[in-house]
Amino acid sequence: MTKAVLIAGTNSGVGKTTASMGLMAALVKRGMQVQPYKVGPDYIDPSYHTAICKRASRNLDTFMMEVEGVKKEVARTSGGSDISVIEGVMGLFDGMDSTEVASSAHVAKSLDVPVILVVNVHGMSRSAAAIVKGYSEFDPGVEVAGVILNKVGSPRHAKMIRDCIPDIPIVGALPRNKDISVPSRHLGLHMAFECEFDTSELAGFIEENVDLDTIIGLAREPNADVYEEKEMPEADLKIGVAMDKAFCFYYADMFDEFRRKGAEVVFFSPMAGELPDVDGMYFGGGYPELYPCELEASATTKALKDLSADGMPIYGECGGLQYLSTSYEIDDVTYRMADLFPARTVLTKKLQALGYTEGYAHGPFIKGPVRGHEFHYSTTFCDNDARLTFEMKRGKGIKDGWDGIVEHNSLACYQHAHPVSFPVKAFVNMCREYKHS
Repeated sequence: MTKAVLIAGTNSGVGKTTASMGLMAALVKRGMQVQPYKVGPDYIDPSYHTAICKRASRNLDTFMMEVEGVKKEVARTSGGSDISVIEGVMGLFDGMDSTEVASSAHVAKSLDVPVILVVNVHGMSRSAAAIVKGYSEFDPGVEVAGVILNKVGSPRHAKMIRDCIPDIPIVGALPRNKDISVPSRHLGLHMAFECEFDTSELAGFIEENVDLDTIIGLAREPNADVYEEKEMPEADLKIGVAMDKAFCFYYADMFDEFRRKGAEVVFFSPMAGELPDVDGMYFGGGYPELYPCELEASATTKALKDLSADGMPIYGECGGLQYLSTSYEIDDVTYRMADLFPARTVLTKKLQALGYTEGYAHGPFIKGPVRGHEFHYSTTFCDNDARLTFEMKRGKGIKDGWDGIVEHNSLACYQHAHPVSFPVKAFVNMCREYKHS
């Protein structure tokens, strides 16, 4: 199995994303096949990984996928690569609540792969040694095998810190560089397709300031069983997936699972008014609030209500929920949306929900325990006769601890799901039944 290394930070904002993407770009520049991964529920960083490595970045999350799911994911997707680079999340030990679950450390321990720790050393020298010592000794099950110093003031500054940390190799010292960054907005960084991002400059920056050979030498084969992919079945139905600037938050694994269950995935753009000939539809999250005029005028928007009433299975997550509502109010202007559900959505100025979700679903195609995550700046107000089917144990959902609004065979929720915890087979089978009805 391909050797791997995990890039973690002492906390958010220390530069682990820049270090991770730069390392990927520099290794690709060397002609290596790099398999990228991201710890936690994230769509944006993986879009950059995928653009840089030309291989779909995969998420590793020990809450949604559990430990065995993480191991299986790496075994399944790392084949054919020369090295796997895993970008961490938040600080190394930051997990769900006060536990290690879903942390970078938990993923590193589960896979038994070494950690390269990124430390922002701006305004400190010897204190950096105390930070590294604390992180390297906090959990004996996590191996901090190397350190990248970020925002180094000068070569003399870097040497002072190197001299204070004799036991763990300093594999990189990145000088302050305001030109190496990714712009942000209310839901995080821009997606890769939205920005001009010079990976050659990033690769050169890392090549100049990081010891790539040492990092390659530190990488270790993950503790995961060899995975043998079964032959894909011949597709006997089609599932349309909304994919454009308004709908772009998806896990590549979901598409893989659709195909494994016999579905052909057909991408289409609601913003462009496209309406594919399919047997079911999936509207992921994204940025519908940035394109309300285009969506209101779209032929897709006008056609969906009749398709839903006809019984087509339609599933929406977060941005999909907002779009499939009756209307969307943005900055005191109300836009007509697809009107599949008796509910209206209002964009708010403050964050409404962020974190993992867990509950029990009562149908139509999602039944039983559910796990996922939510992150949104909107509130959805349901009519009195609206049916909500996810009883939440954790998370906010749509209303009063409930998520998952249902109408006909259509279902939408604020929760984002990973295919490990989403009943792909049940959804595909419902699409298959609709096709033959």
